Amino acid sequence: MIAPARRAAYEVVRRVFEDEAYADRAFAAAAAGLDARDRALAQRIAYGTVQRVRTLDHAIEALGRRPVRKLDPPVRAALRIGAYQLAYLEGVPARAAANESVELVRAARLERAVAFTNAVMRRLAEGIRPLLGSLPEGPLKHSYPDWVAEVWERDLGRDEALALMRAQNEPAETVVRVVRGEVEGEPTDVPGAVRVARVDERALAEGRIWPQSRASQLAGLAVGSREGERVLDLCAAPGGKATMLRGEVVAVELHDGRARELEENVRRLGATNVRVVHADALALPPELTGFDRALVDAPCSGLGVLAQRPDLRWRAKPLPELQLALLRAAAERVRPGGTIVYAVCTINADENEAVVDASGLEVDASLTGEWRRYRHRRRPGFFLTLPHRDRTSGFFVARLRV
Repeated sequence: MIAPARRAAYEVVRRVFEDEAYADRAFAAAAAGLDARDRALAQRIAYGTVQRVRTLDHAIEALGRRPVRKLDPPVRAALRIGAYQLAYLEGVPARAAANESVELVRAARLERAVAFTNAVMRRLAEGIRPLLGSLPEGPLKHSYPDWVAEVWERDLGRDEALALMRAQNEPAETVVRVVRGEVEGEPTDVPGAVRVARVDERALAEGRIWPQSRASQLAGLAVGSREGERVLDLCAAPGGKATMLRGEVVAVELHDGRARELEENVRRLGATNVRVVHADALALPPELTGFDRALVDAPCSGLGVLAQRPDLRWRAKPLPELQLALLRAAAERVRPGGTIVYAVCTINADENEAVVDASGLEVDASLTGEWRRYRHRRRPGFFLTLPHRDRTSGFFVARLRV
């Protein structure tokens, strides 16, 4: 018999790597109906396997003596989740991990692969931890694409790059923004941001809280909007930052589904000052102009939120051309003397300070007067939060003057 948690984790891993599904969406479908305990275990196995897949595949190939790419997909997924449990979970009996991986292959009607799976799982049980322990520090050991490790080493130096890799393989802190009422938890240095043991689903459904990292909330606060001002949010979905802003807010979203989600979240959070516009930020209606402030929370490679999104490291791409185009589009819609906050949840100078430099806009260095601990070390006029240093997601934030 296959435990429900392992079956759900197996389904997620298959969907992510065979269908290019997003891990969170695949998990929501696979874990429907599980109780809280099974759901937590399924998520840990599924997300951990997706996150550590490069390292796991190395171990499977080294000990199984067969290229992972040549394995049948059900066998590959079963070995991956089995290897993850053996390597990274404490208290999981090796026999249980091995037997259930074998049963998953049998359930896929691949009887011819059962003996192979059983043999590889036995070798993994004996050898995976010594093998992984002997790997040199770097992207193979910590399961990152080489290009990500190279960017971080270039920008931060080797020691910090390694610390960042380790940090983003650990669970991120759970922080909510208090929209109204009281929330049980630990206040933080960011106003309205409370660290909690778990997200209260009832409070979320009622619009009293919004799950949002300290760094993300810092980006929203950096806009500094006030009552009576007109504010443009160019890439607004799902709405966490848009609903933080004061004044008359126009929240723009291109994609149909995300625009609907944005509208729903604006209603739920009671942000009556926010008007959603379904449009392309690079081709806005002409009447949307003369704003006092703008927020450009641009699409990016997401290298600052890899702890929260286990599959992102395998699909991430830098987007500096799009980011620069969005920043310039915002500058055309903000009045002279107005300000733009440029924010991206990535740790990559090519998408961060290089985009600001290319824009030609004046940097408003007064941004970093508050929350000095988050200042960019090399460019102190900007914020750069780092997961290994600040224990929150990685965000770059700049405030620019038109």
